[in-house]
Amino acid sequence: MIPFLRKQFNDAFTPEKYQAFLRRLDLVCGTHVRFRLSETPCFFPKELIDRMARDGAELIRQLVDSPAYLAKSDLAVPAEFKVPNEPGHPMFVQVDFGLVRDASGELQPKLVELQAFPSLYAYQGPLAEAYVEAYGLDAASGFRLSASGSRAPEAGSLKYFLSGLETSSYRELLRRAIVADHRDHLGAQPVHFLPAHQKTLPDFLLTEKMLGVRAVDILDVKKEGSHLYYERDGKRVPIRRIYNRAIVDELERKNIKLAFDWRDDLDVEWAGHPNWYFRISKFSIPYLKHASVPKTWFLDRVEEIPSDLDNYALKPLYSFAGLGVVIAPKKEDIAAIPADKRCKYILQERMQFEPIIATPFGGTKAEVRVMYVWLEELTPVLTIIRMGRGMMMGVDHNKSMEWVGASAGLYLG
Repeated sequence: MIPFLRKQFNDAFTPEKYQAFLRRLDLVCGTHVRFRLSETPCFFPKELIDRMARDGAELIRQLVDSPAYLAKSDLAVPAEFKVPNEPGHPMFVQVDFGLVRDASGELQPKLVELQAFPSLYAYQGPLAEAYVEAYGLDAASGFRLSASGSRAPEAGSLKYFLSGLETSSYRELLRRAIVADHRDHLGAQPVHFLPAHQKTLPDFLLTEKMLGVRAVDILDVKKEGSHLYYERDGKRVPIRRIYNRAIVDELERKNIKLAFDWRDDLDVEWAGHPNWYFRISKFSIPYLKHASVPKTWFLDRVEEIPSDLDNYALKPLYSFAGLGVVIAPKKEDIAAIPADKRCKYILQERMQFEPIIATPFGGTKAEVRVMYVWLEELTPVLTIIRMGRGMMMGVDHNKSMEWVGASAGLYLG
């Protein structure tokens, strides 16, 4: 994306540097990272990152600021998972974009999906830093950060935080969001299902390292009256604030029974209120009006199945990591969905994302996730990048490939 940086990186790349990068990241995380990491970071023009951050914010505000949409999204929150004391906006939101070329050849961001749920907020900064350090991507290491002889401005460094944030200011923002006033840290707990077995374990460990809060398995959470607690080292530990990382569809899929009811009026604060997981999701996309949004319909409202299904994707409303998504579905795939379940699926115009990253294996697509934290204001903070050459960005669609997988977005600043 920034040609002189891309060429410089590709020319200097060695498999040994990649292995050193992987070892460095495992050491920083305190555990082995079990999902595939791309051999390269992605170098993006700052104006493109800024545009996606603006577009994402417009989409989020279009939903949150609309009483009509909020009323309709009440239907998206299952009655058995409707949590009391919902705030007026989500605390954590991500918006995913792919890049397509328009008729004039310009790159345009197109919405893939959006979700109001925390996603690797402690991990993504150290990942970007590991790329910079392991590959020597700074002027002190001899990496050229300006294009000699071009009109590109002299640049001080490669950056990855957005909104003018740096490591210390970002940590403070995240502390305010997750820990809030519980400065003893014992009151704020990331709650997940079997966190030690999740591929996102590095993020839990880095959250503890950064903020002093340790992940708790939701199965270990107990209730007494309106209070929640868990036990550690033979002692009862009260839970006063929850950094919610429990994915409801996973709990349902595995028929997990909890010691509390989501509908209980509990004496607990939510860092990321659970209702927003449903309100801002693939359910939202048919209601959005924006140049970046592909045509999208609820499946139960499609009067006639398109004849060119190769140009569409069938997606369940609530799933992670591409689970249940069918690219170029057949009519049989749609017919197999019971009529009373079709309201839980969308049919979406399929975008042909541009393979914009030059790699030794050819052009590679990049999906950009803009991450936001919403306290006093909606603030873009970081990006997550997924690279792939398959039909989708997930691991299953990029098996046995190199220079694909999770990555970090860097820009000149």
